[in-house]
Amino acid sequence: MYHSVGHSVFTYLEAMLTFEQQHIAAASEALKQCLNVCNRYRKKSTFTETIGKTFKKVNYDQYTDLEAHAELCSAEALLLKAMLTFIEDETLTSLIKGGMKIRNCFAMYKECNNILTHRQWESESSKLHFESGVRMGLGTFNLMISLLPARIIKLLEFIGFSGNKQSGMQDLITGSQSEGIRQVLCVMTLLGYNLIVCYVLSHKEGDLRFCDELLVKQLNQYPDGVWFLFFKGRLEFMKGNLDDALKWYKKSWKSQNVWPQFHHLCFWELLWVNCLRLNWRESLLFATYLVENSKWSRTIYTYQKASIMCMLKTEELHSSEIRTIATLMKEVPKYKQRIAGKSLPMEKFACKKTERFFAQQSFLYVPALELMFVWNLFKILGKHFHLADGVYRIVEENLNHYGERVNSKSNPAFGVYAADNKALLLLLKGACLRQMNSPLQATRCLEEVIALYKDIKEDHYLVPYAIVELALIYIDQGNKDQAILALEDAKKNYSGYSLESRLHFRIHTALMELKGKSYENIPSGAE
Repeated sequence: MYHSVGHSVFTYLEAMLTFEQQHIAAASEALKQCLNVCNRYRKKSTFTETIGKTFKKVNYDQYTDLEAHAELCSAEALLLKAMLTFIEDETLTSLIKGGMKIRNCFAMYKECNNILTHRQWESESSKLHFESGVRMGLGTFNLMISLLPARIIKLLEFIGFSGNKQSGMQDLITGSQSEGIRQVLCVMTLLGYNLIVCYVLSHKEGDLRFCDELLVKQLNQYPDGVWFLFFKGRLEFMKGNLDDALKWYKKSWKSQNVWPQFHHLCFWELLWVNCLRLNWRESLLFATYLVENSKWSRTIYTYQKASIMCMLKTEELHSSEIRTIATLMKEVPKYKQRIAGKSLPMEKFACKKTERFFAQQSFLYVPALELMFVWNLFKILGKHFHLADGVYRIVEENLNHYGERVNSKSNPAFGVYAADNKALLLLLKGACLRQMNSPLQATRCLEEVIALYKDIKEDHYLVPYAIVELALIYIDQGNKDQAILALEDAKKNYSGYSLESRLHFRIHTALMELKGKSYENIPSGAE
């Protein structure tokens, strides 16, 4: 049974890394077989027993060790199957099917928690491994659901989910400190949450000291562990130690060749580390490799490569490279995909930007810096003054040239998008100044962006993003009430703009922190 689960996990990871149809089909088949194996060993309930569960307390001592573990393995395989459903089929039906499977999976984890709590275990070893799986499953569910906006959490509560952040963290920490078979998975979930999820979906940082302690222990035990080398690179990246980040990412990349697709994760990170170092040529190497070899999102990869090339001065580009930029921009919309019947917001954003590129006669203002901002990488600039200063100088130089371009009679499109372009540059300047601890100057820039709202033709996302930046300045200054007002303004008075959901996640986490609504009184998995 555990062999089947292990095999399924690896085929699933390969499908996620490659996005190739034959690997997705293989993972789907492996998970189907795994569920069949688990179902063979799960406890069989008669119709009378099933009805009886509603009215009387279940005797969990009736479960054998094998039946208990079969329940847990089945929950794990069902979760992977549900996640696979979203990419197997691109229709709304797959979204509904996947959602139902996840709901069933969560109910199974809750039942496993009841088995863990109420059953008399004869084998401590069996209980240890079982507990690590329950902690990992319920901990991850609670942690991830707690990140969702309030209206979604209320809907999920109605259909049986819970989102208790404190309970989730405690479960994962307990699991990471045990010697159970899923201890490593608990560690990786904690690292992923603190080093990736926190930075993408909120304005807050993860617990870097805690991650450092986890990684010291894991790298002593697994010095060539590809994931732990990767997370060590990510830790240094989040600390702003870019040279160290490069070293660890390269070490992770070169530590194995069994899954060349894993290299793409490292190349994605190396691309952005080099962007923060303003080393556009080096960044371009990794961007090119991703465009040519990765299938995750060719729309995003293609736009990223073109954006990085746009950061090079005209005199630094060969004539063939200038033609390549135009070719790449034309190709961006061709690869746009739908997952579970929905377009990806970042792909839609990239497609809009390519339209602007051609409308402005093959020009965009600092597109790679704009991507750095929307990927929430500007917070790393604040770690070292010279990082923020380098980006600030580029923005300031473009602002100085902005007036000349707007008044240019040779390209009237600059006049049409004058407010959009000015607002973008002012937002990036304000965000830089916030990281450079210049709140008054940053506030002035951000207020200018907000004042341009009625003049902006397309990039309406700039204003709510500027309001949230302003709210973060108020938070830094300890002005809680003004921060809440700004966040509520961005949340309630603006809609229908690019990357709206992404900003709503950040608003939600900031409001939770300010209002104390962490949904931490919602009951966790146990009934």
